[in-house]
Amino acid sequence: MWAMAMKEFRQMRRDRRTLAMMIVQPVLLLVVFGYAASFDVDQVKTVVVGPRAGQVAAALPQRLDVVQVSPGQGRQDAVDTLRDGEAVVAVVTADAGQPQVLVDGADLFSARSVVTELRGRPELPAPEVLFNPGLKTSAIMVPGLMGVVLVFVGTIATALGVVRERQSGTLEQLAVMPFRPRDVLGGKLLPYLGVAVVDLAVIVAVGVLLFDVPFAGSPLVFALGALLFLFVTVGTGVLISTVSETQGQAIQLALLTMLPQILLSGLIFPLQAMAAGVRWIGYLLPLTYFVQVARGVMVRGAPFDALLFPLGMLAVLGLTVFGLSIVRFRRDLAPAGPRRDADSADQGQVEAPTTRAGAR
Repeated sequence: MWAMAMKEFRQMRRDRRTLAMMIVQPVLLLVVFGYAASFDVDQVKTVVVGPRAGQVAAALPQRLDVVQVSPGQGRQDAVDTLRDGEAVVAVVTADAGQPQVLVDGADLFSARSVVTELRGRPELPAPEVLFNPGLKTSAIMVPGLMGVVLVFVGTIATALGVVRERQSGTLEQLAVMPFRPRDVLGGKLLPYLGVAVVDLAVIVAVGVLLFDVPFAGSPLVFALGALLFLFVTVGTGVLISTVSETQGQAIQLALLTMLPQILLSGLIFPLQAMAAGVRWIGYLLPLTYFVQVARGVMVRGAPFDALLFPLGMLAVLGLTVFGLSIVRFRRDLAPAGPRRDADSADQGQVEAPTTRAGAR
């Protein structure tokens, strides 16, 4: 037994990359997630509209962070502001009487904190919750969980599929076939994209029919966000496969990219509640923007122009990640293709006269 244990230890020590991930990864994840794991929202973006907007804004609790005061706007402007995701709370004032407090129920934790904050203030009425009146968790979690499913299919399945080809030597066999690198890469990725699209359609149907999640917005905008997000996740899977030598390394690296997306994207813990030193990581994660798109379209019915920023960020991240993955794939994993064969043939034609000259 001890001989076998020593043999396994020596083998583990030789694989320094895997050993480093086994030791460093848990500590890193604990430190990062320890700062991120908080449901307490201290500041909630608030807009105040109506004739007495300035007076009422000055008397609001500190938790309501007033970012806009517009005396010339009314209730419909306030609703549009919440639908576009520019604020979580809108206070609508009138010439006399108590103001109306509108709360975006799609931002679940912020909405709950506001309802609790205003419960004991007689000068403000009970808030009216829009888009998710019952403050149901399923209406908020299901759209985000769709992104988690796409991350799993796009990243882990793609990474394992490409690494399996490399580990079994199939990619080397493709090198002698007349395939271009982009043909090999496209052929490997299309099945996973197809499976991810089917998974997305199924979970959307299940979320709407079984969990009663609303779908108030445009299916085309949602489909665009999902395709851009798949573009990023599949590119991440290919990138992981190019730096992994075994399927075990690919799984560890895939988990290293998945866990931050699940915990730092605003899916579980609100971004506003995270420490500033950790929050910036969330703004670099694609799931952060897919969650904004999915919740915006399904729950709030946000229009296309209100989601331009998250859609644009998904496009930028997709181009960056997929560009890096293609570069590494062509350099490390791609077959030689016909161009290299043609170059070899040209080189042989050049060297042939020299050989004949030397023979003479």
